[in-house]
Amino acid sequence: MLQIRKSEERGNADHGWLHSRHSFSFADYYDPLHTGFGPLLVINEDRVAPGMGFGTHAHRDMEIISYVLDGALEHKDSLGTGSVLRYGDVQRMSAGTGVRHSEFNGSKAELVHFLQIWIEPSVRGIPPSYEEKHFPTESKTGRLRLIASGDRRDGSVLIHQDASVYAAIMGSGHVLAHALAPGRLGYVHVIRGSVDVNGVTLKGGDAAKLSGEPEVMLAGADNAELLLFDLPPH
Repeated sequence: MLQIRKSEERGNADHGWLHSRHSFSFADYYDPLHTGFGPLLVINEDRVAPGMGFGTHAHRDMEIISYVLDGALEHKDSLGTGSVLRYGDVQRMSAGTGVRHSEFNGSKAELVHFLQIWIEPSVRGIPPSYEEKHFPTESKTGRLRLIASGDRRDGSVLIHQDASVYAAIMGSGHVLAHALAPGRLGYVHVIRGSVDVNGVTLKGGDAAKLSGEPEVMLAGADNAELLLFDLPPH
């Protein structure tokens, strides 16, 4: 089964300094038809105004991935980690027993645009931890580059769940396929551009849920960037 969610159907939150689109129910946005997909619970597309950000707040028992699209995102947490993330950087924070962190746009002129992704872990009560890696543009162009997994394979960041997250940048002529094992779920989030997912054209902000499908086929791309999630059933 292939289910399409168009960009404009997502939840919308405008706080002035923060404009966020929610692929799944989050904060004040609730849609009983979109409360997660397998262990994938949150994909927020956030745009943060210059000089603004999220103050220190707490998380626990969640795998949180930040994927920066434009600008620079400053991160600080109670583990003593401090960093500035830019395009191509992937940050993974395992909240475990509890962590406090803040995210801030230190620029005086530029927006910071990023995806915040939450995946429910398969284990609870683990020590909190942090990891970040840079994935160059060329490593994602015309191929599915593994950026997060449950076993660190291929240099991906570690998430505490039997899930794999791939990033791809696709242009005209690129065709990519990803096999889904029986019972596995596939989720494609198109970041920008357009791409055909199993024969259906999606544009930036659109998403496809796949269940009972043998593979994810990506083709017909026009300056597309996307994330593909290979997920266990919930």
